Amino acid sequence: MKAIRIWFMHLFEWLLLGFGLGCLGMYAYETVEARRFQAEQTATFERDVKAELMPSVVRGGLIGMLDVPRLQLSTPVIEGDDTRTLKRAVGHLSDTPMPWDAGNSAFAGHRDGLFRPLKDVKVGDEIRFRTTRDEFRYRVTKTSIVMPDDLSVLAPQSDPATLTLITCYPFYYVGSAPKRFVVHAAREQASSSR
Repeated sequence: MKAIRIWFMHLFEWLLLGFGLGCLGMYAYETVEARRFQAEQTATFERDVKAELMPSVVRGGLIGMLDVPRLQLSTPVIEGDDTRTLKRAVGHLSDTPMPWDAGNSAFAGHRDGLFRPLKDVKVGDEIRFRTTRDEFRYRVTKTSIVMPDDLSVLAPQSDPATLTLITCYPFYYVGSAPKRFVVHAAREQASSSR
């Protein structure tokens, strides 16, 4: 009887080890795939800048690059906020205006991925949104923490052109985060043609 119990314990240990290695392998695959996608999109952006192509607004298509210089954050932005997009890049919320239009442009990203540096964002930080033709500069005006169903952060702001970045909160939380961390920024100047 004791030998059978020991055998089951060893079997259970091997199963746990296999499960853990499987999870680690899946995480590694997702991370490598996301980085490959980001590098590919960044190269596409740089090529399109040289060719002076207009950004295309199609679901899943590259619309520009988002940079927060002080945080050393630079990432491609893809149109859409579906699960596949947010696993690989920052997504533009389709219900909001584009950065080159007036209004409140909103972008979402995972806190466990590209938007983790936002935990250190400060009022006054510069945010840049680059397209193949223009660059838009913003200054962080405030941050807030809201519930996931609080859509007021997407409403137009008092400034004619604003940018909103949204990620899950708290930053170090296991599982689905109960709140959202929101960065609000106002456009500094009109776009500058390249």
